[in-house]
This record gives sequence, C-alpha cells and structure tokens, in this order.
Amino acid sequence: MKRTGAAILCFLFLASCGGGFTPPRDLDNACAIVAERPSYLSAMRTTERRWGVPVPVQMAMIHQESKFVGNARTPIEWTLGVIPMGRQSSAYGYAQALDGTWEEYEDATGNQGARRDRIRDATDFMGWYMHQSTTELGIAKADASAQYLAYHEGRAGYSRGSHRAKPWLLRIAGAVEARAGRYDAQLRDCRRR
Repeated sequence: MKRTGAAILCFLFLASCGGGFTPPRDLDNACAIVAERPSYLSAMRTTERRWGVPVPVQMAMIHQESKFVGNARTPIEWTLGVIPMGRQSSAYGYAQALDGTWEEYEDATGNQGARRDRIRDATDFMGWYMHQSTTELGIAKADASAQYLAYHEGRAGYSRGSHRAKPWLLRIAGAVEARAGRYDAQLRDCRRR
C-alpha cells in the first residue's frame, strides 16, 4: 500500500512539472497558449530581448516544427513496412534542432547544459539561429517566411536557393508567415484586455 501511495505521489509531482510534453490545448490562439503556459511567453520574451526575434515569429516557428510538443521527434522509417530503420533525422524537441546544429549552438553560446526539450533553451536556440541568418544572409528577424526557409534548409542551402525547387516548402513558409501575423494580432489584442 505504501508503494502504491508513493507511486501516485511521484506521478502527480512529475505531472505537475511545467506542462510536460503535451502541447497547449488551442494552438491557433496565441492568447490561449500564453495563458495556459506563461513560461512560454517568458522564455520567448527573453529570447526577443537577447536576439531580437519577435515573439510571434518564434511561436509560428515552434508551431510548425513541433506543434509545441517538447519531446517531438521525426518519424521512424521502415523497410518492407515492418523493419525499423531509425528516425529520418536527429531533430528533437520544441525547435526540432539537429544534433550537430545544437552542438554548434552550445559551443557558440557556452550554454552546455541546454536541453532541446526545455522551452527556454529551445527559444534561445531559435533566436541564436535566426540571428545568425540575419547576420550571414541579411534576412530580417521579423520575416517569418524567409527565416523559416533558412531554418529548414540550413543557411548554406538557403543561400544556394535550394528552397526554390520545393513548392511544398514555399507553401509551408507562407503558412508560417501567416501564422506569425495571426499570432501577432492576437497577442496585441489580448494585451489590451
């Protein structure tokens, strides 16, 4: 009986820690997201101050990359429909950061204890990455579409124009831009209330 009680208490404690890996309930409403998860807004505002990337751009990118699921991973690839061959890539967490790019971020910022499944670290990573895209490619930090393309294709791929041959990716980048605009308008509205 004592073990069952201890297990239940342990479960309740872990479930109460910061939202876990489940996404907010209403991903189409920025006000609902930040009301449900105030730590998200705090992390994004910190990133905006440090790197200059607007909160709505960060939100739209995270929505596209992980739908706000902290432990998101790429799907497993299968051979013959039954033999697992591993994941499509090493992308993980809110920002879907690849292993190598995450290590580059840790080295560049000195944030060695950063974790891809922690919102504060994920937004800082995205801010750092987009700041580099602005510095190297001249992409405005508020240009969600171009920032997304550079994020998805990598800065080298973006500068080569690899995205131009991918109509599906250009549609997604347009959707990210539109979502950033909606999130921006929603955040302005809920601040007035």
